[in-house]
Amino acid sequence: MPSKILIIKPSSLGDVVHTLPAVAAIRNANSDAEITWVINPEWAPLLRGNRDVDHVHLFPRGEFRGFGAPARLFPWIRETRQLRPDVALDFQGLFRSALIARISGAKAILGMSDAREGSRLFYTQVARVDRREHAVDRYFKLAESSGAALRDLRFAIPTGDQPRRFDAFPAFVVLHPYARGRNKSIGANVILEFCRALAPARVVVVGKSGRRFPAPENCVDLTNQTTLLQLVWLLRAAAFVISVDSGPMHVAAAVTTNLVSIHTWTDPRRVGPYNDAATIWKNGKLFRVADLKSATDLRKGRKFLREDVGPIADLALRALAKQPLV
Repeated sequence: MPSKILIIKPSSLGDVVHTLPAVAAIRNANSDAEITWVINPEWAPLLRGNRDVDHVHLFPRGEFRGFGAPARLFPWIRETRQLRPDVALDFQGLFRSALIARISGAKAILGMSDAREGSRLFYTQVARVDRREHAVDRYFKLAESSGAALRDLRFAIPTGDQPRRFDAFPAFVVLHPYARGRNKSIGANVILEFCRALAPARVVVVGKSGRRFPAPENCVDLTNQTTLLQLVWLLRAAAFVISVDSGPMHVAAAVTTNLVSIHTWTDPRRVGPYNDAATIWKNGKLFRVADLKSATDLRKGRKFLREDVGPIADLALRALAKQPLV
């Protein structure tokens, strides 16, 4: 049994969420091991209070660029060399993550068969995975290759921090309309249509974006105004969550079943919410995640339009109607 285990998954938000159940399985199989997670500073708060992880080793990738980068990189390399784990598991599957495993001095380095950029050259053991599978399933297979077994599905997400001057009552809907991927975000006209369709209920708009929109009276625009842990709290406290395919959507899928994930061009079987009770929007239709295996034409896509708001708003209104009035 290894006494020191290194988890390498620096980013992104959704991928970190997807790794949590695999790490929980590794902890179950190695109750006395010292587990360290290599993660980017911006996502490290997601590990707050996680009993499956003993230490966090920050990988401030953004600091290792430009003038003065060597002065910051070399001390980090020295610290990483001191980790000396018995086994390192590369959940990122890229050259830099495999290199981190090598720098750490790990006695064994485990990775996945779909790893890229020549990272497999660093591995001492490769777990066979199907790249068409959901990330959670692929990561479980890597955990299994280390001797872990899936006993339960556990997403160790922190409670989060309540935003200042924000009341949980009356009940509200969280709308996350922004994503980095091309054509994954929804426009201002669609945001306004959601606010109109859900009025007078509060609609809390969250996320990061340089775009602005004229917020109506029932809309609370918190764009660019929440920390990661405040976002987690809002997703937990919401009566319903509507989100495009994004990292925050995966956080929501881990903490609530009252979720609609909007997929314009992505295949929800691979990158959708890992939650059978959640709902998917695709090509103008709504599906339960549990029914995706029998669905057809999921690889095709189109934009999300104002006309698509109604059925999703109806689901949100039903969830709101079940909330206490005070």
